[in-house]
Amino acid sequence: MHCNLDMPRTHYDTCPGNPAEQMFWGKVPVERVASYFFYNKSGNFRFILHQLKYRGRKELGEAMGRMMAGELLGSGFFKTVDCIIPVPLHQKKQQLRGYNQSEWIARGVAAVTGIPVMASAVVRKKHTETQTRKTRSERWENVTGIFVLLQPGLFVRKHILIIDDVLTTGATTVTCASVFNGVEGIRISVLTLAVAE
Repeated sequence: MHCNLDMPRTHYDTCPGNPAEQMFWGKVPVERVASYFFYNKSGNFRFILHQLKYRGRKELGEAMGRMMAGELLGSGFFKTVDCIIPVPLHQKKQQLRGYNQSEWIARGVAAVTGIPVMASAVVRKKHTETQTRKTRSERWENVTGIFVLLQPGLFVRKHILIIDDVLTTGATTVTCASVFNGVEGIRISVLTLAVAE
C-alpha cells in the first residue's frame, strides 16, 4: 500500500493535450493518450519495470494493468473502446523473454474493463535492437516499418486502445498505431504504464 501511494501518477487521463498525447500530434490521429506513472531512472518504479521486462515477473504486468484500469475506470477513459491491441514484440524477442510484457499489462486492463485483447492483430515483422540506449532520432530510425496489421477489415469503424509499457520518445507506439491509418473510420487511443520524465 505504501509503495502504491508513493508511485508518481501523471493523471494524464483527465488532461486532454497532455505531453504524452503531444508525442502523437502530426503523426497519428488519436482520441486519447494517457500514461499512468512518470518514469525516471532513479525512481522506485524503475525496479517494478525492470522486474517486469527483464526478470520474468510477467504477473507484475497483469497486476499493474488491473491497478491502472481500476483507477482510470471512473474517468471515462475506456468509454467506447472496442478492443485492446498490445504493442507486439518480435517472435525472437518474445521467445527469449518468454512473454510480451505489454500483453500482460493489456490482460490486466481487460480483466477490469471487460474489453477484449487482440494480441495477434499486429505483428512485428522486423527484429530490432533495444531502444534503451538510442538517441531520439535513432529510436525513430530503428522502428520504421517494423509492424504489419493483419486483417484490417476487422477494425473498420472500431475504437482501438493500444497498450505499451513505457512511452519515451513515442517512436515504437506511434509506429504501431500508424499501421491502422488506412482503416476506414478507425479511432485510436493509447495507454501506457509509464512515460519517461
